[in-house]
Order: sequence, then structure tokens, then C-alpha cells
Amino acid sequence: MDYHEAAAFLFDLRRFSVKPGTERIAALLDRLGNPEDDVPFVQVAGSNGKGSAARMTESILREAGLSVGLYTSPHLSALAERVRVDGLPITEDAVADFVAEAKPWLVERAAAGEPLTFFEVVTAMAIRDFARRDVDVAVLEVGLGGEYDATSAVDPVATAVTNVSLEHTDVLGDTIAEIARTKARIAEPGAPLVTACEGEALGVVREVAGEAGAPVATVVGAGSDRDADGTDVDGTDADGGDGPDPDPTLSVAYDGRVSPTDAEATLAGEVAGTYRIPLVGDHQATNAGVAVALARRTAAAVADAEDGASDPIPESAVRDGLARATWPGRFEVVETAPLTVLDGAHNPAACRTLAGTLDEYDYDDLHLVYAAMHDKDHAGAASALPDAASAVTCRPALDRAEDPEVLAAALRGAGVDEVTVGGDVAAALDRAVARADPDDCVLLVGSLFAVAEARAARLRTVTPRSVGGAGGRGEGDRGGGSRNTDARRALDAAGVPPDAAAARADGLDHRVLTLRLRGDHAERLAAAVREVGGDAAIGGLGAGEGRVPGGEQVPVTLGATVAEYRGLLDRLRDREGEGLAGVATDLAGRLGLDGDRSDAEEGSDAAPDYPWSDGTAVMGVLNVTPDSFHDGGRHEALEDAVAGAERMVEAGVDVVDVGGESTRPGAEPVPVDEEIDRVVPTVEAVRSVPAVADGDVLVSVDTRKAEVAAAALEAGADVINDVTGLEDPAMREVVAEADCPVVVMHSLDAPVDPTNDPEYDDAVGDVIASLRERLALADTAGIDRDKVIVDPGLGFGKSAAEAFELVDRVGEFAALDCPVLIGHSHKSMFGAVGRDPDDREHATVAATALAADRGADLVRVHDVAENRAAVDVAAAVNGALREGDAPDGGPPEGDALDGGPPEGDDVPDE
Repeated sequence: MDYHEAAAFLFDLRRFSVKPGTERIAALLDRLGNPEDDVPFVQVAGSNGKGSAARMTESILREAGLSVGLYTSPHLSALAERVRVDGLPITEDAVADFVAEAKPWLVERAAAGEPLTFFEVVTAMAIRDFARRDVDVAVLEVGLGGEYDATSAVDPVATAVTNVSLEHTDVLGDTIAEIARTKARIAEPGAPLVTACEGEALGVVREVAGEAGAPVATVVGAGSDRDADGTDVDGTDADGGDGPDPDPTLSVAYDGRVSPTDAEATLAGEVAGTYRIPLVGDHQATNAGVAVALARRTAAAVADAEDGASDPIPESAVRDGLARATWPGRFEVVETAPLTVLDGAHNPAACRTLAGTLDEYDYDDLHLVYAAMHDKDHAGAASALPDAASAVTCRPALDRAEDPEVLAAALRGAGVDEVTVGGDVAAALDRAVARADPDDCVLLVGSLFAVAEARAARLRTVTPRSVGGAGGRGEGDRGGGSRNTDARRALDAAGVPPDAAAARADGLDHRVLTLRLRGDHAERLAAAVREVGGDAAIGGLGAGEGRVPGGEQVPVTLGATVAEYRGLLDRLRDREGEGLAGVATDLAGRLGLDGDRSDAEEGSDAAPDYPWSDGTAVMGVLNVTPDSFHDGGRHEALEDAVAGAERMVEAGVDVVDVGGESTRPGAEPVPVDEEIDRVVPTVEAVRSVPAVADGDVLVSVDTRKAEVAAAALEAGADVINDVTGLEDPAMREVVAEADCPVVVMHSLDAPVDPTNDPEYDDAVGDVIASLRERLALADTAGIDRDKVIVDPGLGFGKSAAEAFELVDRVGEFAALDCPVLIGHSHKSMFGAVGRDPDDREHATVAATALAADRGADLVRVHDVAENRAAVDVAAAVNGALREGDAPDGGPPEGDALDGGPPEGDDVPDE
């Protein structure tokens, strides 16, 4: 079964209405062999904040060293986002395998009049996948209610109810007490329940948990009406009685925003301290408190089950877990001038909370972009939003989406005088941003579906695919393949089924590009490129014959000549109302066909000149550690480090990379002070080497700690090399303030966890997508994109086969518009070709030559002289090929991807 067939089957289940109860999913799980028995589960329920609390709980548990599954809903751009293991979404193959196994039984149930719903089946898929991946624990966000929710088919080891408000009264009940009762019935005997409920809701939660035999831990939330001891400010206890409430487990004080994207919260109780969270608002501080209490109890329960121990989670896991728990689409700041915020608030209560959060920011005028589903309270939501100077309404690609005219009327009724009726979400956001001044605020609100479309447009990448013989650096014919074979491989990576790939491969024999669009846009783009003489294939969920469900992003792969692409761009720009104008801009940028700027404009935004700006630079590894995997101890003494740097300079190094902490498998983390004591004296000493002092050779510092980076920069370092990819918001701030080059690496663990066996759909595409998210965080932090280098992270959560594929397809990282570093030196990947750890020098040199030929901008190596030679030979070969291809001995004019725009439409590009 192909993925598009499996996903279409799942989405078709949406036609079945929700029926309370767990009997149906329990029957499905029994059919699947009861995978729920193999995993400890955590359930997080609540009216609001359950997704954020679940994400923070998962992040803390992962930082504590556990393998963690996370199940949330809804998704923003793809079904796979709902099911994650250690941060990575479920693969398309896993989805297809699950549906192939479950579909016959599900069809029989439907034929018997007992169909399962989309949510029930996807929940079962998540539970099965967590068991298959053998996670240590899985965190489940409860869907609707609690008692009768599909997630309640498991017996949790810990639970949480974040809060209770009136919601879904037609299903859950008409009162706070009734809703609290059904949510609290996720309580399990002996399994601790954490809650930040107040008043009547807290009283009901305590009562239900007591009946179930579940101990209750309470969190006094930021902005709560309770004092730190749990007593209400009116003198009654927290559940409305007349006595003091037992001491809360945690109390939370919200300390306010500390950056455009982050805030701080102070916890008191069983955990004490001030912690950074990447979510702004006092409600998010409360969610953080719930997550901390829940993670501690979960870790203790898992440890008890395994070995009888119940060690608390380390403070560092709490600190790092909270700081790194980004949650897209929930008050997500994507730009600062103007302040641009995406938020999925869709009811009056959520809009009031959003308005309070927005009060923490200074801005002049507010410009709204508003979309909503037709079953929402438009008038109430619009009235709850802050006063706006203007608004643009729009409509996500969903049948449930409200008519923008209706939304415009609601906004006018709420007092917004200037309202524009739009259509496409991304176009509406662009219009609002263009209307705003740098000191204004643009807020897209009303629907997570709209947030998803806006994010997808802003984060869209156009990836060049190599189909052999295309010419140019990183695009050359590899000698053993053919265009058809390479085209099939490119289509396979883009999720096109084998039969469709075979049918389309011959048409993709020119410039081949892949991007992701919502289904209807992908279909229009594919039709448009065929109209001009090119070809296209849609992958993923769009590979079938039926309509792609609204909001789903699908890959579309294009193949055309430069002349045909020019015609395509003209057509797309003429169809502005169809939402493809932004796609035209992105395609033109990737092809080098956006050359309408003046010379002055070209010069004004020219990239800085660095060793990697022209050709492949060599970064030499200088580890001042006793335990690094290849050169540990060799440069531990200061005089040895300086001598090593001098040898590298003599051998032709461009950047010396100083490392004070090993990230090899099993390495122990080095305390900040000790790492600084290793790194800073080395940087200061290496700066005395003449070539470094003269600026001909740069000094980089390989560290994942913001404090070490700051100290190294103060000591004279030029570059920061962060193996965690700017995951720490403090690191982003250090780099932004220093305005220095930074290497952003893709990694799942640092130090490397050899037991981690991640699954990718397409390692290259998945790494590009992950790095694109990190680059977005860097942009918002104020880091100059021209100074960012990306590193695919060979050896960090990739198999040998995946590492070799990353080297082979390094040219595809051009999608990120950043230089690319390949760090492969002496790594375990070479064991796959029979090279022992002490016999990998020659293999490293061979991979360096290949990486340089494919388009790597830097290679990070231990043996500088040998790899310098490999880089120089690759450059000479590529230079000779260019001269041989061009009639006048110069570079080929038609190579739009590598040599700039062609001189005319009739210039051959192959």
C-alpha cells in the first residue's frame, strides 16, 4: 500500500461522527495485539493549554534521557506531525504499514454499522507506533473530554488536567462541574494526577481522583486567584470550602517576556527556580508548572516499573526541557519589524488570552488577518481581540472555512473600520505586512488551519534535484547513472509512488525542483508547468486521483527548461488571485531569474566575504579534550594546541575549529566552567599564530553552551559551531548580539546516543525541513542569515547509508540559501565500507572530494593537508569541466542554478 492510499483512507474516516466511548478503539487495539500494554502512557486533558503542557512534558522527559513518544492534535501541515518519537514524525511507510494491517478489519466494522472515527484510528496508530519503536514513555494529548476519549483506551501511569472552562457543552455537559468530572475521569488508581484547576473545577477533580485512588498534585498557576499556600484571596479554600487547601505541589509566578519569543517563570515548591520558556503569556507559565510536576511523576513511575528506583528529574532537564519546547502556531512570533504573530485562537476566551499576551509587546497599530471555521462565534471572537487599525479576511483550503465576507461583517461589527475581503491566507498575510509600518503589529488569528497555511508559505523551500548531467557544481553527471534513474530517485524522495515516478521520469530531464504546497495549489502549479511544456509530479497524499484534504501540504516536483520556467513565472504572476504569486517569487529566486534589481540594490545586500564564499573551505578540528573520538588528548596541552594550529595553517586550513567537549557516543557532559577553562586559553593562544592574527584564518569554537560561546567570542573567536543547531534560545541571543558566523547543525542527541535509531521518510528532505525550522528561530532572534552555515550532522542520528546519501545530495541544501558544511572526518559511516576506526583517513579524503564536487562549502576534517588536496583537485576538475562546456572557455551562460540567469530564453541549459 502506498502512503497516498493509506492517508486518503484515514482522512475519509472524518465522515463518521464522534461517538463517546472507548469500546471501538479497544477492539481495534485488541486486533493489533494490544500494543497499549507495552508502553507507559501519560494523558494530558484540559480545556486549554493541554497541547502546550504535553509538548513541555515530552521535552523535559527527553532531556532526562528517555525515549519519548508524543501524540497531539490537530496537525499544522501533515498528518505525520500528530505522532512523534523523540521529535521526529511518524514515517509515511509506517502509516502505510498500519493502514494495510488495520484496513480490512475497519472496513468490516463499517459494513456492520460500527465504523471507527478518524481520531480513534489515528490514536490507535500512534499507540501502535510507540510500541513498535519501544519508547520509554508516551505522552498523549486528550482529544475531547477525557472519560470517553479515544486516548483513555490506555491505562496511564500519570495524568494531568490543565484547566476547565465551558466548552463543547453539547457533548461534555452544561456546567463547569460536569465538564471537570468527565475530564478528571482519566484518573487511574495509583497514577498521580496533576492539575492547575481552580475553584469548583478543582473540587470536582479532587473528588473524582479520590474515588479513583489517584493522588493529586496541584499547581497554583500564574495569575491565579490562589495564594502560594493554595488559599483563595477571598479567604475560602481553592475548591470553594471554608478551610485552607493543602499546600500546592508547585506555585508559578510569571516574570514576563524576555525576548520576542520567550518568557520567564519562577517555580516554588518541589522545584524552585526561574526558568525560560519559549511561549509567552502567564497561561503558558502555568502550563510549564503542570509539565514540570507531571514529568517528575512520570519519570518516577517509569523508573519504579523498571528497577524500583524513583530518582527525580535533574534540574538541568527541567531547565533545558522547558527552554527548548517550541510549539509552532501558538503565539508564534515569525518577524519583529513589523512584529508578526501567528496564533490559532478561535473562540472568545482564547482571543481574550491572546489579547492579554499581546499587551506585553510595544507596537503602534495592529493589523489583523482573520480566518475562521463556520461553526465558531465570530462576533464574540472579534470583540475579544485588541483594537485594530485594519483587517484582511481570508479562507483556508477547507470546506468548513467561513466565507471571508461573513468574517468581514463580524470585524466591522466589532469596530474595525478598514476591512479588506481577501481569499488566500498567505496573500492576505503578505498584504497586511505590506500595509504595516516597522513599529506596527500584524496578527494572524482565528484558525490553526490558517496558521498552518501561513507558516507553510513563509517556511517554503524550493529544493534543487540532481538528475545527472545537468551541469554545474553539485549537479554533475556521476558517471554511473542516467537522467531517468536519477529522476526516479528524485521523485521517490518526493513521495511519488513507483508507477507514477516511472511514468513521469522522462519528463523531468531539465532543471528539477521540488517544493511543498497545499493540495489545490500543487495541482494548479503542476497544470501550469505542463501548459508551458514542462512536466510535474505530485507526491505524498496528492499522488492519488482524489482531492487532497484541505490544508494538507504535498510535495510537487517540477522539470522544465529555463525558457519554460520563464513562461511559468509569467503565468503564475498573472494569476495573483489563485495564491501562487509567492510561489513564483520563490521559484524565481531559486532559478536566479529574479534579476530585476538595480546594481545598487545588488550591492546593498551582498553577502559577507568569508573563506567559504568562493569554493570549498577547509575547517580543521582542534579538540582540546582528553576523550574526543579521534584526536582526544593530542592537543590537550596548550603548547600542543598551538603547534596543531600552526601545522593546520601551514597545510592550508581556512578555519580552525576549537572543541572543549566531546560529543562522541557515551561522552560525559563537561561543566561550563571546565569547558571555558579549556577553550578560552586555546583561542587566545591560537590568535597569536600569524595567519590567524592577520585574519587569513578564522577561529571557530565548537560548543553547545551559550556561556562558553560568549566567553570564546570575548577571547577572540570568529565563528560559533553549535552541534545542537541553536536549540538553546540563549545561544541564539549570544550569536545575534555578536553578529558572527554560526554553524547550525542538525542533531537529535549531543552527545550522540548510540541506542537512538531514528526513522526518516527521506533523510535529506527531513533534515532540510528540520533545519528550516531552526533558521526561522534564528531569523526571529535577529541572526543575519548571510552569516549562517548549515550542517546536516553526519553521525548524529543518521545511519551510514543516510550519511552517504547526505554527502551525495549535498547540493539539495541550496534550498536553505546557506553555505553547507560536511563534517565526516573519521566517522563510523566508513565502517560500512570496511574501514576500522584507525583506518579511515583515506576514506575521509575520498568523501571530501565527493562532497566538494557535489557543492559543499566547507568540510570539517582532522587531517588538513590531505583533505586540502582533495578540495583543490575537485575545484580544478569542476573548473576544467566548465571551461570545456563553454565555447569561449568561460562558464556556461545557460546554467541558471549555478551561474546566474541565462542571457536569453533560447540559451540551452543542458
